[in-house]
Amino acid sequence: MKKLLEYLPLHLVVFLIVGILLQFYASFWQFGFLNLLLLLLSITFLLWWVPSKIIRTLLSFLLFFFVGISAVFVNNNANYKNHYKVYLHDTASVTLKVIKVLKSGAYNDKFQADVIQVDGVKTRGSILLNIYKDSISNHLKVDEILYTKSLFTELSPPLNPHQFDYKLYLAKQGIHQQVFLEKRDYKSLGFNRFSLVGFSAKFRDKIEEALLKYHFKTNELAVINALLLGQRQDISKDLINDYSKAGAIHILAVSGLHVGIILLILSFIFKPVERFKHGKFIKSILIILILWMFAFIAGLSASVVRAVTMFTFLAIGNAFQRKKVTEFSLIASMFLLLLIKPLFLFDVGFQMSYLAVFGIVWIQPKLYKIYTPTYKIENKIWQLITVSIAAQMGVVPLSLYYFHQFPGLFMLSNLIIIPCLGTILIGGILIIFMALLGVLPQFLASMYGFVISVMNGFVSWISRQEYFLFKDISVSFLMMMAAYVLIVLGVSFWIKMSPKKGIYFLGAVLLFQGVFLFENYQKNTKKEFVVFHKGIASVFGFRNGAAVKIYHNLDIIKTKHLHIIQTYAVGENVKPNFVAEIPAFFRVRKKNILVIDSLGVYPVHGLEKPIVILQHSPKINLERLIKTLNPSQIIADGSNYKSYVKRWEIGSKKLKVPFHYTGEKGSFRY
Repeated sequence: MKKLLEYLPLHLVVFLIVGILLQFYASFWQFGFLNLLLLLLSITFLLWWVPSKIIRTLLSFLLFFFVGISAVFVNNNANYKNHYKVYLHDTASVTLKVIKVLKSGAYNDKFQADVIQVDGVKTRGSILLNIYKDSISNHLKVDEILYTKSLFTELSPPLNPHQFDYKLYLAKQGIHQQVFLEKRDYKSLGFNRFSLVGFSAKFRDKIEEALLKYHFKTNELAVINALLLGQRQDISKDLINDYSKAGAIHILAVSGLHVGIILLILSFIFKPVERFKHGKFIKSILIILILWMFAFIAGLSASVVRAVTMFTFLAIGNAFQRKKVTEFSLIASMFLLLLIKPLFLFDVGFQMSYLAVFGIVWIQPKLYKIYTPTYKIENKIWQLITVSIAAQMGVVPLSLYYFHQFPGLFMLSNLIIIPCLGTILIGGILIIFMALLGVLPQFLASMYGFVISVMNGFVSWISRQEYFLFKDISVSFLMMMAAYVLIVLGVSFWIKMSPKKGIYFLGAVLLFQGVFLFENYQKNTKKEFVVFHKGIASVFGFRNGAAVKIYHNLDIIKTKHLHIIQTYAVGENVKPNFVAEIPAFFRVRKKNILVIDSLGVYPVHGLEKPIVILQHSPKINLERLIKTLNPSQIIADGSNYKSYVKRWEIGSKKLKVPFHYTGEKGSFRY
């Protein structure tokens, strides 16, 4: 670990990451491409001419800080003069090119598309393309060209606290607008020319067509597509939930685990090549070529490219017989990936993949030494146990931060599934090639499908053991970072106990406790009133410390599974108490809050500049209400007719009273 910390590229990666974060969140650099290039050249020039080693080191850090900034700046299409928004107007003719098939929604098929022309002018930039499901029979393909005159719209932010921010998620992929199309809204212009990703998609379509002839069950085919072709779009929500609860969701995404297993198998197969002159080098080249062929078959998705890049560096390091090859290969691959695709940094898969591998590389060898197995099979089981624990130590704080649950039976899932995964992967590749050649016997296809069904059944059984699934765990970003500091310094102290490391570990414990106490104090002293957004219903939250009363007019059974309340409760680390009625009056921090329902009845006197909430479309004269109550603000929730809301908004603006509609501005919090 000490040698790794002294490894210069690690420091450069850290400054690269800082630059990426600063440019993405704060738009630090806004002075154009030429000025950025001149700055980078100036720092590089100083590196050559400054004699002082310390200053050169600092300049290196500064250089890679600006390299991180430039990577984001260059990859941001909005910084270019030919960005599509420059030419867009209400009657614009737009040409789109489908570049990626996304997971479908309830009503729309979703795609990522490049805007390649606006009114005949070549442009750049990506959008989210939504095609209504009931309006098209033929699924759009990668590289297909479309012509449309439909208007683009901005992506909507989340309307309730702690909901998944799909707008930010897409922004981290360079997408800021979307368009909704029916069949009559566009014209397909066919395929101009195929990209590498397009060729990959076309080849994958042929594989899927070949597999369909062998009568695999729906879930079997969906898992085969996920395991071998990198396509998770067809996996049912229930099956994904089962794998998630069982701690085996990583099985369904082609990633470092799958590529690592294939690498081990290929290393064993090509072992005899090492006997020849330059055998190790030839073996590495063969392995790298096959890995990239697998990446091509798997659709060149981000997770596959990351994993294959990582193991390409590992194979190169092994060929040159470098010491500490694994650690340095990880850093080098991360450096290259972030340099080319800086927004990979925000990908959860990228973060978890590298943290898991770092955990395995750093912690697993030390865990393995705790116990010395006697038998070979015992040794293999012990290796798998230590690898699973080490990987979990690497990812568990991040996993809790993102997903708020911990599968207690993850060890059982890994012990059973991972030893079989190599056979499943290699068997699956053979099944695919035999199906493509038309020589796959039905009994082999049925056997393979049965194996997949058994795996799905086992995962489903584990997911039903609810006592071992710890859900709704609230972990803030600050708590996650404190947990990582505790893990790193704790493991470092365990590996080599010394007074200095003991002090560091004690400091980490105090930091973790301090964060816990600080957040607990904040939770217990916070008071707020929330008007949630819920279509055709009203849901209010009145919070006092760690308890929150949820006032609603919904079916009591539905409230227990109300997603907007679950996410709020987990995000705020509070316990909700449901009340199946909505009072006409609230008082929060000396402020009066008046609720006016469909009856339109309200008190004329006794309230000083209240906040007025309108629910269930009351038939009121808004001008009279404002003159009578003199409200400080008017709130309309999702239970109101939109025509009423529009009228109220115009009236409020006319009389200069702040107006808040939860359907547009999101929940109201006071």
